[in-house]
Amino acid sequence: MCRASGIKLLLLLLIAGGLASPPAALAGEFDDLTEARLRQLEEETQRLRAELEALQATQPVALPRVTGDPVAFETEAAQPAAPSMDEIRAEMKKLAWTKGDIQIIPYGYLWASTSYETLHSNMGDYTLYVFSPDDRPEGAWHVDGKSTRLGIDFVGPMLPRFGCAQTGGKVEFDFQGAFQTENRGSVLLRHAYVEVKNEYFRLLAGQTWDVISPLLPGTIMYSVGWGAGNIGYRRAQFRAERYYHFSDVLLVTAQASINADIASEIGGNVVAEHAEWPVVEGRLGFTVGPRGPGYRPLEFGISGHIGEQMFYLPGPPVTEEDFRTWSFNVDVKYPITPRFGVQGEFFTGENLGAYLGGIVQGVNLARGNTIRATGGWVDVWYDWTERLHSHAGYSIDDPFNQDLSPGQRSYNQFYFANVTYDVTKQFILGFEVQQWKTNWVAKDPADSTRFEVMVRYGF
Repeated sequence: MCRASGIKLLLLLLIAGGLASPPAALAGEFDDLTEARLRQLEEETQRLRAELEALQATQPVALPRVTGDPVAFETEAAQPAAPSMDEIRAEMKKLAWTKGDIQIIPYGYLWASTSYETLHSNMGDYTLYVFSPDDRPEGAWHVDGKSTRLGIDFVGPMLPRFGCAQTGGKVEFDFQGAFQTENRGSVLLRHAYVEVKNEYFRLLAGQTWDVISPLLPGTIMYSVGWGAGNIGYRRAQFRAERYYHFSDVLLVTAQASINADIASEIGGNVVAEHAEWPVVEGRLGFTVGPRGPGYRPLEFGISGHIGEQMFYLPGPPVTEEDFRTWSFNVDVKYPITPRFGVQGEFFTGENLGAYLGGIVQGVNLARGNTIRATGGWVDVWYDWTERLHSHAGYSIDDPFNQDLSPGQRSYNQFYFANVTYDVTKQFILGFEVQQWKTNWVAKDPADSTRFEVMVRYGF
């Protein structure tokens, strides 16, 4: 029986005891004692009822994945004083819908941005890399509202036979999918999964973040350094996680998943097909130091993946090629003080285009080889006040030049610094400056400065 069920039973017994009347013959003799006892039982009943409600509202936290998604404001430790989507969702629980024994909790935020860049970038509204001035010599101004995001959290009943594990799930989407014109953004599925979890394990099936490289730099830009040093994306998977509480100051998290093999290089007559085996991802994470509200433990992990992609290459004759994909990654997050901290990641591997590594290049189809790459990022945050926050960082993605052909991208980096202001817990303003450099094989390198203003309203 779950702990909450035991408390319900005790609550009923106390209520029954509190309502029971003393024998009539003794009523006059023990009036004062009876009244005192009833008051005591009533106080105990109210206390237990409050404890029961708190337990029912509590959900075990699955570590160590960055909360929410995010983008810049959804990391747990990156902004200790800043409001998070979890806080907003907690408020929304008061207005949650109920269908049977399932709570349905809507959330989301309206997100608008405007930016100017001195050279055109891909995608423009956000930057993966900068075009060579040989191809795009001019700057550009962008205004975008497609990052607006909507989601629903589902909280179901606990499972007594599985350690009172909490059932639940999530569906989340934005509007950054393929589009014909910029004011007709298409729905992009971000998360869609069902899960069972408690403080010792988590089982998940559906689409969500990769297991590898779980952190996100604190840039306010939608793409959070993808293509320029921050690898890892979202894909369909079956995942298992196990949490080992060795002590009050050491938590070890083991994660593993099997994933869809997504092909990133598709063009012309090239056709991608699913390989015979799924891609396997794994991570071992460590949380060192006291845990819980007000504490600042050191978190770090090592992760990796291995799998293959299959392509049918045009002929004649048509040939089938299998290309290996793998990575080795390290992630670290350390809140040094309540207001100041640092985080970062390192990666190396090959055929990382589907993971937004190698400057979104995985296979050189012209030469029939995979592209190896190494990179990473570092981010420092500081909270000036409870409302005013800053992030500054550097990110780099460096493919091996010997794996490339003319016209491909050989180096990509950017610096960033920003400031955000919490007008309210839900209403956030941000300003960021970025300096980008993208090198091309047999083309002039691209240097671009980007300025961005962001407005976000959560609910």
